[in-house]
Formats: sequence, structure tokens, C-alpha cells
Amino acid sequence: MTVVSTTQDTEALSLVIVSELTAPPQRVWQVWADPRQLERWWGPPEWPATVVDHDLRAGGRTSYYMTGPDGSKAHGWWTVVSVDEPRSIAFDDGFADDSGHPAQDMPVTRVEVAFEEIPTGTRMSVTSRFPTLEALEQMVGMGMLEGMTLALGQIDAVLADA
Repeated sequence: MTVVSTTQDTEALSLVIVSELTAPPQRVWQVWADPRQLERWWGPPEWPATVVDHDLRAGGRTSYYMTGPDGSKAHGWWTVVSVDEPRSIAFDDGFADDSGHPAQDMPVTRVEVAFEEIPTGTRMSVTSRFPTLEALEQMVGMGMLEGMTLALGQIDAVLADA
């Protein structure tokens, strides 16, 4: 498994997941930039993702859905805030209804991904920032930490296939 640490900070309203991957940052960047690679790991194994649209540039938008074991679909979206290839990405991440429109009753999370070159490859830090403590608690209660840990754990296999 690639995840080396997880930190939930209720004062900073954040959740940080750090992974170490045995590939250089430019290669790790591709698992975010290429929608076919992204959908191989974005979502826990039992909830695989399908990326509908993916525009990884500042102001760009990504839409996707994850399909559960019972066939139900959970839709989501990103609005890309900043891109500094291959060092960082920031985007707002939220839930959507079946037609892809943002779900008004769910919080939006700011996600900041940093890629740092290390002797063995890349340290990737994924920081999720929440608007309120209630939003952080809601997302953690829904299994976000476990789901993201399982999802990130799939990246090694994607990197091995390239």
C-alpha cells in the first residue's frame, strides 16, 4: 500500500493523506492528468470510477461517477483551481445529482495535491480542506478517510502498468 500517513486536524479543518510512490513526479502526475488512469484508482475498489469529462487546467471541470456493488451511482465533480505540472494541483471537489449538477446539501472540499521528488520516487500529499467542522465530521463519518486510503492504495498498480 502506498499510504504512509493520515492526519485529521479538527482545528485546521483538514485531512491529509501522504503516499510514497516508486515513480518520478512526472509519471505520478499522469495518474491525475489521464482520465483513463484516474478512473482506475479514483474511488475505493468496490466503488470504481467512470470519468465523464476531465479538463485539468485552471478553471477546468471534471465530472465523474462511482458505481457501487449494488449498481447505484454516486456522482461527483471538480472545479480546478490551479495546476503546476508536475508539482501541484488544487481543485474544489463536491457531490452531484444524477444529472451532474452540484448537490446543494453537501459540502464542497478544497483538495490540494503536492508531488515531491524523493530518493525512492514521489511523496504525494493530498490535503482536503473543509468549510466547517461539521463538514469535516460529516465526510469522515461517510467513510472519506477509509475510501481515500483504499483509492490511493490502487495507484501502485496503475503505475506498474505504464
